[in-house]
Amino acid sequence: MTPELARQLLFQMRRIRAVEEGIAGRYAAGTMRCPVHLSIGQEAVAAGVGLALRRDDLAVSGHRAHAHYLGKGGDLQAMLAEIYGKLTGCSYGKGGSMHLIDESAGFMGSTAIVAGTVPVGVGLAYGMKFKRSSQVSCVFHGDAVVEAGVFFESVSFAALKKLPVLFVCENNLYSVYSPLHVRQPQGRSIARMVEGLGLPAVCGDGNDVTEVYEMTQAALAAIRAGGGPRFLEFSTYRWREHCGPAYDNDIGYRTEAEFIEWKAKEPIARFEASLRDSGVISATEVERMDAEIEREINAAFTFAERSPFPEPAHAFTDVYAESAAPSVMSACLEGQS
Repeated sequence: MTPELARQLLFQMRRIRAVEEGIAGRYAAGTMRCPVHLSIGQEAVAAGVGLALRRDDLAVSGHRAHAHYLGKGGDLQAMLAEIYGKLTGCSYGKGGSMHLIDESAGFMGSTAIVAGTVPVGVGLAYGMKFKRSSQVSCVFHGDAVVEAGVFFESVSFAALKKLPVLFVCENNLYSVYSPLHVRQPQGRSIARMVEGLGLPAVCGDGNDVTEVYEMTQAALAAIRAGGGPRFLEFSTYRWREHCGPAYDNDIGYRTEAEFIEWKAKEPIARFEASLRDSGVISATEVERMDAEIEREINAAFTFAERSPFPEPAHAFTDVYAESAAPSVMSACLEGQS
């Protein structure tokens, strides 16, 4: 952990949080018409894993994907434009918050379907092995994904074929409003369960960005050396509601005491304090960092708001049956008239 790397990790966490707080603060205006799933409080995983991955590695995610996209090097302006449904978005305004894809950043897609991108990530890894590439496919997912049948099928296939895939589980204790104890057997360790499927699996503190980065580096090194897939489970906690910009402790599925306990462990202040204590960074440097982030975010929101919406014809581009698009489009336009 060099001083420069430490500064990058802190910057990335602060940037991810500021972006999502910006989304939350502007959401009530009604110009972002898609649902948003924020990961405020969980920034250490996206920052630590993202900086450990190579640029040519590939990643997929689920519905809570903003942080993973940014951590992997995704374009902020393109992400915000996508959330606004604009043509300049990374998915050309077709996907919204939950369907981000940016091949230039190696971010190969996210989806609202729980576990939907797990087999996609494994398929990407199969292609890498077939080509004898040194790339790794990273699959970001939550704790509820390990309850889906396709997860077991994908993990078993990855283990059998010794594929270069890294599974990164963000265990934030809840699937929407359902805690672990109503979804999984009492006392189960997700990592130990996955280990039983044939994968080396370890648990880590998802609020400790240094631990996240170092565990990811070790896992990636083992995968690139031909050791097959690895599974990392990081304990973490989302602050805001499952879907949307507000807080939802008042509805009773989690207690205020639990929220306060986890918030006290939050990754950014914790890491910043350690860097300041060790003389790696000063309060003035943090202020400059925040000013740079604020300028970038304001410019990105302005870009997104001023970007054009796609024309109706764009609904028929980038589809499998493109040859049928003109006739379908004509029929639609005739129906409107």
